[in-house]
Amino acid sequence: MQVLRRGDVGPAVAEIRSTLIALGLLSGNPQDGEVVFDADVEHAVRAFQQQRGLITDGLVGPATYASLRAATYQLGDRPLTYLVSHPMTGDDVAALQERLLELGFDAGRHTGVFDHMTEQALRSFQREYGLIADGICGAETVRALRQLTPKVRGGRPVLLREQEQVRRAGPRLRGKRIVIDPGHGGRDRGVVVGTNSEADLVWDLARRLEGRMQATGMEALLSRGTDQCPPERERARFANEAGADLILSLHVDANASPQATGVATFHYGTGNGTTTSTVGETLAGFIQRELVARTGLSDCRTHGRTWDILVGTRCPAVRVEVGYLTNASDRAKLTDPAFRDTVAEGILVAVKRLYLLGENDQPTGTFTFADLIRHELAKAE
Repeated sequence: MQVLRRGDVGPAVAEIRSTLIALGLLSGNPQDGEVVFDADVEHAVRAFQQQRGLITDGLVGPATYASLRAATYQLGDRPLTYLVSHPMTGDDVAALQERLLELGFDAGRHTGVFDHMTEQALRSFQREYGLIADGICGAETVRALRQLTPKVRGGRPVLLREQEQVRRAGPRLRGKRIVIDPGHGGRDRGVVVGTNSEADLVWDLARRLEGRMQATGMEALLSRGTDQCPPERERARFANEAGADLILSLHVDANASPQATGVATFHYGTGNGTTTSTVGETLAGFIQRELVARTGLSDCRTHGRTWDILVGTRCPAVRVEVGYLTNASDRAKLTDPAFRDTVAEGILVAVKRLYLLGENDQPTGTFTFADLIRHELAKAE
């Protein structure tokens, strides 16, 4: 779709204005006929993006438009069901997931994506309460959901499940399945500066990380080949079908200002603290601290986002933006193979820290690959 911005006019802008008015983010009448993307619309779009864990740029691109459409649905507005090829999304799906969790049915995180896990939880609810277990959330199922008293009040049970899964997995890396997702690929080169492309750099980084993970006994899977660029939802589906314990998405960044520099990590979350992946947030923090300590890159911190690669995975997911290819200093580091080795080691050590749960740990930046291998061998004896 065309990216909409301040100054644009037309029916698409009128739709955006009406949606923002309906959401209470913009004053006016949804039928007032205004078709101008003015300063007030841009301000409302930024407020919406901030609420939804999107990049706050004031532009309405595909991600923001999809989130605006999703925000217009409330539970009961339409029948909900699992569609394999194109999963249903919306605030009504998120409300269904949250309600099922309150009633004690594990629908996973309330991401607003109607996936197979949501369908299973819905069928379980329908069977237990004497409804037709067809996996479709229609009017009768909605009435039952609203009438019943929740079994769980307060707290965040889905997040406790994530933490318990990590604890039960144990401290050893051997046997854990990790999907490494090098961004872009194929004809999509990502950020390109001179002869250097994001796709090539993160592919090389992914292979270095893959080799180190395999040396510890982990099962490392790449989400794409060199000549492929699957959409983020397909990458997330690949991780789900593989039964991954974690997914690590690797990217480098770009900015119109050549002064922009640093490393940032992202996990699933809306950014307001109410919805997040606890394990993903913890792992993002470990990766961020390790890379800052080991590489000298500026600390651009960790952030919650609702990007497809973070929302669509059942396992914790982290996206790493390893420096700015548009910054001369960052670019010099990124194009150095020794630097990419350092980054790969830092990410692997961060994963190890996640599973150590604070036991037998070492200060940030000091845990080496050799230390990690010794720790793995000691646990095996």
